[in-house]
Amino acid sequence: MEKYIITAFEKNGTNVLDETFEAQDDKDAKKIGQELLKEKGLEKHSARVVSSQGKLIVFQR
Repeated sequence: MEKYIITAFEKNGTNVLDETFEAQDDKDAKKIGQELLKEKGLEKHSARVVSSQGKLIVFQR
């Protein structure tokens, strides 16, 4: 399992979410990241999911 980091921001740049989670692969990480945003009511915020190696998996504006 690889570690991924999800971060979400307000329009003014304030960080509202910064969590680490594990996933089998990039496809699974994308799904988990989008589910986390939805669960926390942040699906309309700017957000990103990156792998522990720095690879950008999700970028949402």
